[in-house]
Amino acid sequence: MGPTLALLILSHLALYTTVTSKKVCGRPLITDGIDDATLKRVYEVGEEVTLTCEQGYLPSTATPRRLTCTATGEWTPYDLSCSPKMCPIPKPLQPFAQGRTEAPFKSVLNYSCDDGYVMLGSNKSSCLHDGSWSNPPPLCKAVNCPLPRPPTGGRIVHDKSVNGATTMYGQGWTYECNPPKAPSYERGSCMADGSATEPPVCRDVSCSIPAAIPNGVITFAVMRPHGYKEKVRYACNEHYILDGEAEIQCQNTGNWSSMPVCRAPCTVGIKRGRIFYNAKKLWIGDLKPNRVLHGEHVAFYCLNREDRCGYPVASTCNDGTLPIPECFVEPGKVEYQLRPKTLPSEMAMCAASPPAAPTSSARPA
Repeated sequence: MGPTLALLILSHLALYTTVTSKKVCGRPLITDGIDDATLKRVYEVGEEVTLTCEQGYLPSTATPRRLTCTATGEWTPYDLSCSPKMCPIPKPLQPFAQGRTEAPFKSVLNYSCDDGYVMLGSNKSSCLHDGSWSNPPPLCKAVNCPLPRPPTGGRIVHDKSVNGATTMYGQGWTYECNPPKAPSYERGSCMADGSATEPPVCRDVSCSIPAAIPNGVITFAVMRPHGYKEKVRYACNEHYILDGEAEIQCQNTGNWSSMPVCRAPCTVGIKRGRIFYNAKKLWIGDLKPNRVLHGEHVAFYCLNREDRCGYPVASTCNDGTLPIPECFVEPGKVEYQLRPKTLPSEMAMCAASPPAAPTSSARPA
């Protein structure tokens, strides 16, 4: 029995070696979008596989691609690629899509509403295989608030007319008290959580005697404490310019609103040269009086040495200070009196001005 058993074992080993030495093909390597639902793990030589695109993808070729398992254990090449179908981005969202007008299959849009708005519809939409969206864009509807309560001894003035028993988020109103009382705060609104501002308290308010301002006067006012919403008017001395509101008002806090400032005029700080002011080209000696009002512009003439031409550089009077451009060179007495045509102001003007140069308020005499 010994030799018979040995022969049987050798026969089995020979059979195993013959079977396992035969080449097979593994699962084909495929790109995204190709349908792999029917693919097997192992294929025999000569077996074929037909590749198609998954639902929601478009093939690069009109006909399906067929692969064959070769004797070398490799698949024949294929040129099929699958690109996702596209869904048009809804027009209301395109300003946020960074220039894109389409989104690929399986994309997801997540929607949200700003504070003070509630969503009507789904907060999510997916691009489907047929190029449509699973849900339409939702609507964002403003939160409603109950009508506000007026303060005791006062009333409410709405910014917009109100119909019904509610107002919409963002709408506002002003609280008023019966004179001479003032509300502890003046403004209210419909808030994001759907509640209206609580009414203020009406109380007595007084502002101190209005203060004087430098280079200005108080007009038509009695120097006494003033009640809520009483007003005082200011004016500036001659040649000074009022900066701010001429009229101030006693506020509900017991303080005056911002007081104006009287801005000083400027002197053009050169002795010789020509300027452009008030649409006129003037020798400095002809500017009488030598005075420029706050906010007015004066142009000084500078020399472009390379092109031998002149160009204007503007400066602005700011509360008594008129900076002189660094490029401006004040001529000497002889040059100014005997050779005025050599000054930049009298030369041909440059076709283009050089880049702006810094200005300086201090110049040598």
